[in-house]
Amino acid sequence: MMPALQVDIEERPFGVRVHVTGEETIENTQAYWRQIVPRMETAQGKGVLLIDELVGEPMTELEWLEVVLSMEYAKLWRYRIAHVKPSGVDEVEYCELFARDQNMDAKVFVDETEAVRWLERP
Repeated sequence: MMPALQVDIEERPFGVRVHVTGEETIENTQAYWRQIVPRMETAQGKGVLLIDELVGEPMTELEWLEVVLSMEYAKLWRYRIAHVKPSGVDEVEYCELFARDQNMDAKVFVDETEAVRWLERP
């Protein structure tokens, strides 16, 4: 049985650090973004450090497109998003490509330190 979705959000000077664990599904991905968006509204910075340790089958290209398009209401283009996949990138680069197509400043990393440096740059 796959673990339930767990979302931990901490404020940081650059914005928020989000750590997600559980099963990798489109529903869980949309659910954690629904938790991140309200926290970004009140955060000091404009960065999202997303540490993604979801497990299971990677989402498909079409599922990533659906997630990005479904988040249009959140105006994520206002934020810089560093998506860290410590276990490896697999298909997550689709998320970066689709996000950039929607004018979002997003990048995928495997290393949290490198992602923080990118978020903190001017």
